[in-house]
Amino acid sequence: MTDTAQLDPIAALKDKEPSKPPRSQWKDVWDQFRKHKGALFGGGFLVFITLFVIFGPYVWQLDPQKLDIRNKDVRPIYTWLWDSDAKVSWTRPFGTDNLGRDMLANMIKGGRTSLAVGWAAMVLALFVGTLIGVLSGYFKRLDGILMRFTDLVLSLPLLPLLLVAVTLFRQPLRAAFGPEQGMFVLIVGIIAITSWMQTARIVRGEILALKEREFILAARSIGTIPYKIITRHLLPNIMSPIMVSATLGLATAIITESALSFLGVGFPSDFPTWGKMLADSVPRMTEYPERVMLPGIAISLTVLSVNYLGDGLRDALDPRIRGR
Repeated sequence: MTDTAQLDPIAALKDKEPSKPPRSQWKDVWDQFRKHKGALFGGGFLVFITLFVIFGPYVWQLDPQKLDIRNKDVRPIYTWLWDSDAKVSWTRPFGTDNLGRDMLANMIKGGRTSLAVGWAAMVLALFVGTLIGVLSGYFKRLDGILMRFTDLVLSLPLLPLLLVAVTLFRQPLRAAFGPEQGMFVLIVGIIAITSWMQTARIVRGEILALKEREFILAARSIGTIPYKIITRHLLPNIMSPIMVSATLGLATAIITESALSFLGVGFPSDFPTWGKMLADSVPRMTEYPERVMLPGIAISLTVLSVNYLGDGLRDALDPRIRGR
């Protein structure tokens, strides 16, 4: 009895096998993310609309620019629910415009263009903003110059700047790359140049907080060069705000492209985008309100889903919020 009592404390100090495997960080991120219902909706809808515009032309093979005057002004099939006299066609579920062009084919083509502009502009703005933010936050001698330049760009009126840039560079880029490709390069570049500032400020703030931490000071003490400190230690630790900024930048790029196309300074008139479809539908919106609603709803839901996705990623990737 005495020997057993003496062995119990020793046995209690022995290492025991864990009853469960350790949880991974990404599983914690997913558990927090799936609690955000809006983020799940946003991610699901963004995946759906992306697959819709990518694979839609292979399923719905009508030419979006084909004119069919005999079938012009066909209403969408759902208008029959409240207007039994409406001219509808089951072969044109979204109807046709005043020139007989299929609206569903134009929605797919326009969505592909709008999302391509949004993704490309977001990636470019993210790269520029992250680069300026890292340089400004890590190198003290560059901080004043880069941040004053950022303040200067933030103080500029963006919409007039966009209109002036499109007017100045439209013809040279069209001559160099073609009508569609030239405008794509121009619009992506303009949106990226005017939307990197928020990312730069966020990244700078994170770098200023991290570069005084112990692991950064330890890396400096052993002679690690700044390039490796930035790429190996700083950038992996600021991926959370960068990813959140990316989602918000995507929404901003889609809205900006739609606004430019709506104002008539975007892609050519025969090249469909959601903003261009919205502009073409305004003159007859009282007679055919669904032509305004279709691209408008597509833009609104896409931007809303991206914003919800960014909100969920912020909560999931921030360890201070995770678990609340």
